[in-house]
Amino acid sequence: MAKSGTRKAVCPGSFDPVTFGHLDVFARAAEQYDHVTVAVLQNSTKAGLFTMEQRIEMITECVKPYPNIVVDTFKGLLVDYCKGNGISAIFKGLRAVSDFDYELQMAQMNSRLGVDTLFVATNPEYSFLSSSIVKEIAKFGGDVAGLVPDNVHEALKAQLNAKS
Repeated sequence: MAKSGTRKAVCPGSFDPVTFGHLDVFARAAEQYDHVTVAVLQNSTKAGLFTMEQRIEMITECVKPYPNIVVDTFKGLLVDYCKGNGISAIFKGLRAVSDFDYELQMAQMNSRLGVDTLFVATNPEYSFLSSSIVKEIAKFGGDVAGLVPDNVHEALKAQLNAKS
């Protein structure tokens, strides 16, 4: 991968929906890198609650305060996306040891394929938080305010009301 003066990283995931835990990782990446791409995985085998367009719109709204963050999509191998976009690092948050077990294997394979992964410990305030948990709580009428940004909270309510 070509070296340049601009340090680029990617924060990959499905972000269905994006949470304050994700946003914390994005912000921390933005402090360390000149350019950060939030790359939303297009996974045709996994039906999400939100469409790709909805996720991109929500994330784009959430990262407006960070001029060095952009939102994009990818499918296929993340390392191919990184190489094609001059990105030298994958930036990921880890909540628990269970995350580490899986992510370490991915990081080692990605390194073998030419892209390094950097891990940050999740802010303890968000260590319990995942998109799956947020969707489950919201699906059964629980309050997810404070777990997701306001725009995501409103979108969750609208999406779940439309499905019921």
